[in-house]
Amino acid sequence: MTALEIVQQYYNAFNREDWEGMLTLVHPNVRHEPNQSEEPRIGLVKFTQFLQHMDASYEEELTDMVFFTEDKGNRVAVEFVVNGVYKKAEAGLPPARNQQYQLPAAAFLEVKEGKIFRITTYYNLTLWIKLVSS
Repeated sequence: MTALEIVQQYYNAFNREDWEGMLTLVHPNVRHEPNQSEEPRIGLVKFTQFLQHMDASYEEELTDMVFFTEDKGNRVAVEFVVNGVYKKAEAGLPPARNQQYQLPAAAFLEVKEGKIFRITTYYNLTLWIKLVSS
């Protein structure tokens, strides 16, 4: 399977809320680099905890996905729209009242040994706060 196919399967699993399916595509030493300068999460345990937290706080589906690859075929970029519901408030963020939002975002992924080794996600947090605050 190519890096592109692995990443496409990963996001298809995301949209099905198939967290176990996603995790089977992730390297045990995955490096998850979240948005807004948070510390990277290293390893499958921390990434699994992140997915559990996200599942409790948000319901999201990604649409308008466009995938890009580089010549060597190890890195994949994807641009998408996050269509979500803010279910459970997080510290430092607005109260959650099942607000719906649509937010453009992007991710950069690196595949090694047939697994996703690095995931870096970018979105505009200020815009998201504005969307769930109105």
